[in-house]
Amino acid sequence: MTTAAVSVQSASSCTPPAAPRRRAGIFAHRGASGVFAEHTRAAYLRALEEGADGLEIDVHLTRDGEVVCFHDATLERTTDGRGALAGLTLAQLRTLDVTSWRTPDLPREYGPPSRQLMTLQDTLDVLSHAGRSVHLAVELKHPSPFGHQLEDRVLRVLLAYGWDPETSTIRSGQHTVEVSFMSFSPGSLRHLGELVPAERLCALLAPIAGHHARARSAGIPLATAVKPVVAAVMRGAVRGSEALVWNRQVGMAGPGISYVRAHRAEAKAWIARGARLRVWTVDTQDDAEMLLSLGVQEITTNYPERIIRAVSSPPALV
Repeated sequence: MTTAAVSVQSASSCTPPAAPRRRAGIFAHRGASGVFAEHTRAAYLRALEEGADGLEIDVHLTRDGEVVCFHDATLERTTDGRGALAGLTLAQLRTLDVTSWRTPDLPREYGPPSRQLMTLQDTLDVLSHAGRSVHLAVELKHPSPFGHQLEDRVLRVLLAYGWDPETSTIRSGQHTVEVSFMSFSPGSLRHLGELVPAERLCALLAPIAGHHARARSAGIPLATAVKPVVAAVMRGAVRGSEALVWNRQVGMAGPGISYVRAHRAEAKAWIARGARLRVWTVDTQDDAEMLLSLGVQEITTNYPERIIRAVSSPPALV
């Protein structure tokens, strides 16, 4: 073997292998919530460790106007507390156990139990130390007893953190946090649209049965409501969200996986018209492959590491 050949071989052996190409962006649904309790510091940190492109979070307002990352409007499912979240202050919420229901033995490296409840500010702090550019998808939870004060307070927190409304990004040194906003409420998205670029707004969509489940988790007493009226209102919300996408008032559609199965033609049409699709909640390789075949650009999952593998192609040979 010639000296030149040895030099070439030595140089190539020192070249790091190319990273697999990721065919869709991966958002961690409430963090890595398949591993740790949802919306906790542990779930967020684990998602970033696993390589998620971004976090998907749900936000509510506390009684004293703080923005907290929490899915339900009530406390029973994921804490040792009871009643409506909106009735408690942030200080009161921080006394609750938000991890034991899912992760009784929390690894020490993710912080103590007392630091697991996350505010929007806490989440921004975590993302700013990710060491890379990341995305943050903020879902505004409605109905809210505070109405559009929820949106206004979220925007104020972001602005105080250095958020640029024109680009919907926060710059942290050489890296950025790109912020998008999601809601099942067309009114929420129209309200945000007064300041937020359309391409950073995502209309969430689900079959009516899914809306019933979310209404129950939000504390709406469906058992005492006139169900045909409730269903009609929910159908109207779905049509309103679809119209936002068709009319390009929002740049993203966020359908659930069951919605995509029932509306494949619509999903393909939206993509063909230039919309981005961010589909939730996708935890199997088969579902991920089906979405990739449709051209879906973003996937939300409880298991980021698993779905990253499913959407990653081997590097191209040069």
